[in-house]
Amino acid sequence: MQSSPHPWLPLIRTSEKPRYLAIADVIAEELRQGRLAPGDRLPPQRTLADALELDFTTIARGYSEAQRRGLIESRVGNGTFVRDLPAASAALPEPAQAERTVPAPCQPAARGPRPRRTADLSMNLPPEIEDPALLARMRQGLAEIAEDLVGVLRYQEFGGAPEDRQAGADWLARRGLIAPLDRLLVCPGTHSALLAVLGSVAKAGDVVCAEALAYPGLRGLAAQLGLELVGLPLDADGIRPDAFAGLCRTRAPKALYCNPTLNNPTTITSSLDRRTALIDIARRHNVAIIEDDAYGALPVGGPPPLAALAPDLVFHIAGLAKSLGAGLRIAYLVAPEARRMWQLSAYLRATTVMASPLTAALATRWIADGTADAMLDAIRAEAAARQSYARRVLPVTDTGSKPEAFHLWLPLPPDWSRSGFAATLRASDIGLVVSDAFAVSGPPPEAVRVCLGGGAAADIRSALDKIAHTLSQPPEFASAFL
Repeated sequence: MQSSPHPWLPLIRTSEKPRYLAIADVIAEELRQGRLAPGDRLPPQRTLADALELDFTTIARGYSEAQRRGLIESRVGNGTFVRDLPAASAALPEPAQAERTVPAPCQPAARGPRPRRTADLSMNLPPEIEDPALLARMRQGLAEIAEDLVGVLRYQEFGGAPEDRQAGADWLARRGLIAPLDRLLVCPGTHSALLAVLGSVAKAGDVVCAEALAYPGLRGLAAQLGLELVGLPLDADGIRPDAFAGLCRTRAPKALYCNPTLNNPTTITSSLDRRTALIDIARRHNVAIIEDDAYGALPVGGPPPLAALAPDLVFHIAGLAKSLGAGLRIAYLVAPEARRMWQLSAYLRATTVMASPLTAALATRWIADGTADAMLDAIRAEAAARQSYARRVLPVTDTGSKPEAFHLWLPLPPDWSRSGFAATLRASDIGLVVSDAFAVSGPPPEAVRVCLGGGAAADIRSALDKIAHTLSQPPEFASAFL
């Protein structure tokens, strides 16, 4: 069967079901009847679309549904194959197998892989490590932490144990930022650190400014604290200095929040000159700067952090979740002066008590033994490969992205609205985030953020193929098949 150029063509019967469901049903039936067997290769999606005279998107959805049921799998560079019997047969219950086995009372069910969508491109997280040798190294670090399991389950010193603060300082030094340990706090993630900083520099009713397109969590925190958030217009180099200076003269903001390296969502990285200009304006008007350096570790040889240029003015937050793994909820917060530590400590004690000692110890171990650097190198390489594929297949000249980023900013063609585009792809089980989520003030542009991390490379490539196909069609034509 695999030697034939078209090894299998399904017979799609007329029914009331959508045709993409019919394709998945036929694959299941062919498996039951033995006309398909584990390991058989299915035709490429475009080949099948042409043979059945169906739209590519319909075929793609059919394959996605079959994959969701555990019937087939995609292999990078090889194609789509029927899965091995244990996986496939689980999705093919016979009438005699109708009864399901349930766990005994008080006995937790086994934690297996969750059913997954084709690709969720809405969550911005780094590509997952797949290299067996590196995974073994990561597990070894975890095993070494477990040797003192009782110790890391106790309450720890607020702001991090000395060795955890030192690991944070070592990590920041890779970015050219020298952080005194008496001004560095270990926090349970960027979000908590950002809440503490905002609460320490501003009170309800105060103005805080940020990029016009900014991290959505900032809006929630500002609303929680009763702050007025004002967006500043962007150009290709980030926040426009003239707009920042004008706002300082008219509204006297308490702080400027910025994400100057691989900005979320635009991926803009501000130049050294632009960073210096913003610092000069902030210093002149006595405005604190909050630097969210979530992606700062990803570029090699990028501009220095703002905190390295103005350590007396900038609150620097460097989380590990976006550079090493979303579950590693540790962030290093550096205050511009010692007296600021009192207010920051008060907010952090009230809201988070302490960072998880277990998580902090793991981060410290990985930083100290070089595992974190190896993980970062692997993530950079995979992100670059996914960005390269996106540039090849997407029919747009500029996705507004960088090779090191694992998300891209996708301006839409004139005929597409952001809501219509997102809805069309959602029908193919592809999640995106529209610009409304990032707009601090002013009308959102017709654009979406596409996240390339997280899922398996084959799933990401399949999703990008569907996005490319959707962009190549007029909106009314593409939506007719969904």
